[in-house]
Amino acid sequence: MPVRDRLPLIRTLRRAVLAAVAVAAGLQAARAEPPARVAVLVAARDLPSGTVLEADDVRRVGFASGSVPSGLATEAVGRTLAAPLRSGEPLTDVRLVGPALTDGYPGLVAVPVRLPDSGMAGLLTVGDRIDLVAADPQHPTAALVATDVPVLALPDTPPETGATGLSGRLVVLGASPSEVTRIADASVRSFVTIAFAG
Repeated sequence: MPVRDRLPLIRTLRRAVLAAVAVAAGLQAARAEPPARVAVLVAARDLPSGTVLEADDVRRVGFASGSVPSGLATEAVGRTLAAPLRSGEPLTDVRLVGPALTDGYPGLVAVPVRLPDSGMAGLLTVGDRIDLVAADPQHPTAALVATDVPVLALPDTPPETGATGLSGRLVVLGASPSEVTRIADASVRSFVTIAFAG
């Protein structure tokens, strides 16, 4: 039989072999064990910064073991969000108010400060670097309390009356241990304002 006459037969055999290989591969994949899953806490819906988490704010979702983010939170109820969380986003330690907020800032501690004017706090975003200035209404001068401190979190808490008797909004700043006492003292005794670090 001439080669030209055998070409259709060769093509048919080739197709049959390829189809058999595809079927065998499909059967092998169907028999393979599914990849291991890890239960991860995720937001059950969009949650704003400052939310004090309750049981129905989060749910557990199975993640493939290779896709699990580091720093997962294992407990959520009663913790406060340091930043907004999108529905389905994993809950990690850096999204919660706590020590992990300073992980990227060696030598700093997280210090909550109530700015007396919530509009002032509204100008800030996480990552900004600011100076804190304290002014006493009874004295004509102001004092620099802390310089170049990073904004770590902006909990979206309702305005409340602070120790100064003024309403304001809570912000969490990164400060050196030596600045903590000055910041605390100024927050109680003075009107604290901000200046954007140059």
